[in-house]
Amino acid sequence: MENNSNSSDMQTVNAGFNSKTGGISFSLLAIIYCIFTVAASVVTAIIAKSIMGKYGYTEFTEAVKHVQETDAFVYVSYLLTPIMIALCVLFTLKRNGISFGAVFPVKCKPKYYLIAVLFIFGLLFSVSYVNGLSLEFFKLFGYKPRESSSYFPDTSGGLIVPVFIVIAILPAFFEELMFRGVLLNCCENGMGSIRAILVTGFCFSLFHTSPEQTVYQFIAGCAFAFIAVRSGSVLPSVLMHFINNALIVIFSACNLFDAAGNLIMPNTAFIIVTVLSSLSFVGAVVWLILDKTSIKKCEKGGVKAFFLYASVAIGALGLIWILLLFGVN
Repeated sequence: MENNSNSSDMQTVNAGFNSKTGGISFSLLAIIYCIFTVAASVVTAIIAKSIMGKYGYTEFTEAVKHVQETDAFVYVSYLLTPIMIALCVLFTLKRNGISFGAVFPVKCKPKYYLIAVLFIFGLLFSVSYVNGLSLEFFKLFGYKPRESSSYFPDTSGGLIVPVFIVIAILPAFFEELMFRGVLLNCCENGMGSIRAILVTGFCFSLFHTSPEQTVYQFIAGCAFAFIAVRSGSVLPSVLMHFINNALIVIFSACNLFDAAGNLIMPNTAFIIVTVLSSLSFVGAVVWLILDKTSIKKCEKGGVKAFFLYASVAIGALGLIWILLLFGVN
């Protein structure tokens, strides 16, 4: 009886994990994102208007920019994402009768944590430089990248603690819960492991709507998904995500980024780190490819179903990405 009950529960969970559920959850997240963005814009405009007083459009624009550069605005911006994801995940789990443990498995072999460290070392210190090439391409269209300092509130002294919480800890948990928990599981059941890795990487990159980070976030999203598929756990990708964001916060606090967001280091150190990190990244990829964990095959219509139900998210987030590319905030 106990075995039959467990089998029934597993079938119920698997029924909820499909391309349609994944597409709907991503579109729901995009809808919540748009609602929150509009609300934040209205509040920002109201605050800017109160600061500006009775002046023209130029003064109003400057007032809006001033509000957006405050630490309070940056903190709120970072905190909105975990809230959006929590709402989306809660709705998806309740609607489909899926347990939290099913989308956030934690047990895996210790070797996957070592692979995670190798992976993130390679991503941060070799793959991230690919962004520079794509950024130069986007500049041909008039794109003006944000200064790296605009991404962070004050990190001096003890203020680095709340920055760590909102930039390193919360995203590592909530974004992995959404993209490598809910979305990856749904996509993998509907379209197979390989396609699911690529699709979740695409969705992860698109959700951030950041032209200057598009390439890196796509590759990172695929890497996070790859190790989640092989390990059968979300924790290695959570670790990778945390290390990635935590090191970026530390480098920023130590003023190790230039205005373009590139890490400042001597040429010799740059060459050594780049070579070692490249080998680390390739080694992690090969290690996972040679892993004997079985992968799921694509079901007929799985890819089509996902993109059909995710079309709202792809259209809305894609439009925002294009507007940001051309400097429309």
